[in-house]
Amino acid sequence: MAITGLGHTGFWVHDLDAMRDFYTRVLGLAVTDEDEELGIVFLSSCPEQEHHEFVLQRGRTAHDGAKLTHQVSWRVDSLESVIEFHHRFRAEGIEVQQEVTHGNAIGIYFFDPEGNRNEVYLRVERDVRQPFRKTLDLDQEPADVMADVERLLTEGGPAYQPVQ
Repeated sequence: MAITGLGHTGFWVHDLDAMRDFYTRVLGLAVTDEDEELGIVFLSSCPEQEHHEFVLQRGRTAHDGAKLTHQVSWRVDSLESVIEFHHRFRAEGIEVQQEVTHGNAIGIYFFDPEGNRNEVYLRVERDVRQPFRKTLDLDQEPADVMADVERLLTEGGPAYQPVQ
């Protein structure tokens, strides 16, 4: 089990339009998906290879100048590694926010000791419009997890299930 790289990160923002303009016009990132109603924009420097490396979402509550991060996402090498992290987090008493499929990824959102949100995830080779987020049960064998991913991709209901 090993982390294979940093996948993507994001920021909570006050002014989504200004931030979107900066990261697209000034830095040259491409918008790959967005949802105006949810106030979220997905950006990539190389959309042919990576759906998004950076996320901006409305909802910042801290004062200007505060150092905040939406999440840090760590790519892993296999579904078995995601499941191993599921067991490790439980054994260590790590607070887990949600275990999910994004259609193009399977991941676990968790918090570090200071409350910063992180994710370990496996990239899945498919194109699924974002945001797509449905809860998974990782207390299953890998084949059963993948069967759930397929079922969740095709069943009805909202594609985005935010954590309450």
